[in-house]
Amino acid sequence: MKDSLGGKSIILRLELQTETIHFGQLITVITENGGDVIAIDVIQTGPNWTVRDITVSALEQAQLEAVTGAMKALPGVRLVHVSDRTFLLHLGGKIEMKPKVPIQNRDDLSRVYTPDVARVCLAIHDKQENAYKLTIKRNTVAVVSDGSAVLGLGNIGPYAAMPVMEGKAMLFKQLADVDAFPICLDTQSTEEIITTIKHLAPAFGGINLEDISSPRCFEIEERLRSELDIPVFHDDQHGTAVVLYAGLINALKVVGKQIDEVKVVICGIGAAGVACSKILLAAGVKQLIGVDREGALVSSSSYTNPIWNWYAQQTNPNQLTGSLSDVLDGADVFIGLSAGGILKRSDVERMASRPVVFVMANPTPEIHPDEIEDLAGVIATGRSDFPNQINNVLCFPGIFRAALDCQATTINEEMKLAASAAIASVVAPQELNKLYIIPSVFNQEVVRLIRRAVIEAAIRTGVARRMPREFRLEGAL
Repeated sequence: MKDSLGGKSIILRLELQTETIHFGQLITVITENGGDVIAIDVIQTGPNWTVRDITVSALEQAQLEAVTGAMKALPGVRLVHVSDRTFLLHLGGKIEMKPKVPIQNRDDLSRVYTPDVARVCLAIHDKQENAYKLTIKRNTVAVVSDGSAVLGLGNIGPYAAMPVMEGKAMLFKQLADVDAFPICLDTQSTEEIITTIKHLAPAFGGINLEDISSPRCFEIEERLRSELDIPVFHDDQHGTAVVLYAGLINALKVVGKQIDEVKVVICGIGAAGVACSKILLAAGVKQLIGVDREGALVSSSSYTNPIWNWYAQQTNPNQLTGSLSDVLDGADVFIGLSAGGILKRSDVERMASRPVVFVMANPTPEIHPDEIEDLAGVIATGRSDFPNQINNVLCFPGIFRAALDCQATTINEEMKLAASAAIASVVAPQELNKLYIIPSVFNQEVVRLIRRAVIEAAIRTGVARRMPREFRLEGAL
């Protein structure tokens, strides 16, 4: 578990014989073994003993294990148990459902359930769109995964994916007041996933696909978008793309370059790489080269991955061939969505002056930012312990808040571009610098600005079924 300082932490429950061990000795032993005491709580006390919970943080798991071993060996100390604060937070799950109104008597019961609820059911039967007014559909998103590509853990299955989906639901609620429900499907069949989500769709105003492996994720999203009349958004693709483009808008301002003039190299043409490429092409990038295991993708070659064949036809106008190092020569922007350590300092040296370098592989970036700090005009990563974190959390709460509020039928490219511009605008011109191109996920302006910009784009492009009240009052669009 990571604490607020970027390390790991545990809680030690210790029974201390106060005549044998002094508290100062205990702290010294913890410190000598690499731990840092960040909290002390008294649980019980007696005439010559005390039970305390000691919260200890350290940079590495090995240090915490050394602290635990030292406590077991220390005279006058009994290690009652060790608790991991992350596991404690997950006990019983992290979310719950609560009614909006209490049921206190038979009259309440009849109105929320039977018999009076029948009138509401018939109103929806007569006019299906009333479901948005009279059920949770208007504010509810399904967060759906099959557990096939969870974080950096790979194919760990639906049960193990559930804590991640619960966490996503928490972020939806806290940041944008969207009610999201985690659904982990015990199948990795493309057809079964599509069919199941279609059957679930009547209860939800949007579908957030999450942690579904490539290339299946492309077909699943594409089919659902064409077969459902509610937004379907694969966050691993489009959330990354929206935030990346937001960061690039501001990064190019810092280095003084225009998006239609830069040479961009993307390494890693999976789900996120394809989505990032699409949004950059839509934004006006003209010279975009994708690189994967087989080197630069070119239209003159044929690939077993059908997505790569499509990609090669849309990019690399000068038909550059070769390795990542080969095509980086003179590049203005590097975007890494691949693996740690594949980018070398010598590669960055051969890029254009003041290059923009986004190294987003997690947990190890394509190159450590410290290695190229003197070369790069702007550096961004996917990590929270470096400046300029490209984090999907900046995107999905606001973009779904907007889609739900205008009852959008889809989330189109114009809405994504609008979300990127809104995120970028949170950083004021006077604040903008190489270490600050992207706002914090806790900046309260992010969701508000995304919501407005995305609703405007939805109305403008004809995918909004409802115009929120403030837009009607303003006579907007």
